[in-house]
Amino acid sequence: MAPVPGSGLAKGLAVTLRTMTKKTVTEQYPDAQPELPPRTRGVIGLFEENCTVCMLCARECPDWCIYIDSHKETVPAATPGGRDRSRNVLDRFAIDFALCMYCGICIEVCPFDALFWSPEFEYAETDIRDLTHERDKLREWMWTVPAPPALDPGAEEPKELAAARKAADKLAAQQETDGPGQEDRT
Repeated sequence: MAPVPGSGLAKGLAVTLRTMTKKTVTEQYPDAQPELPPRTRGVIGLFEENCTVCMLCARECPDWCIYIDSHKETVPAATPGGRDRSRNVLDRFAIDFALCMYCGICIEVCPFDALFWSPEFEYAETDIRDLTHERDKLREWMWTVPAPPALDPGAEEPKELAAARKAADKLAAQQETDGPGQEDRT
């Protein structure tokens, strides 16, 4: 049995008519802000105080879009007879978002939680050179980073909190057994 001539056209027009009668779901973007999922990857924010200039983010970046400059600074000894220490001081931290592919490897490998995802996506520029955000601009994005999700109530307590609570309980028990006024003696 051969297909009826024009049946494909009729089926296509039927689909068109069904679609035309449905309500549109297009949101007018500038007027109505989109409802973003909680883990949206927009722009990367830098929490500069946590950065130790370990360079892991720059080394692991597949696009080589992270630029870090630093210098060493000598910190005097904290105790007499101690030795001086040296530490890295961050001079420049920049990310070229024209090259970035938003893979998140830099955020994952940072051992000191200095990089975070911000859901902000409105940072378009008319000049591609302006898409290289220096550390001041990256610090501004930190204000838009959402708070971490609450811990699962059924999860076990973090080991750090458990150890701190155990030490505090032990100290409180020791002070109770020593009696009042015992902690004043040295």
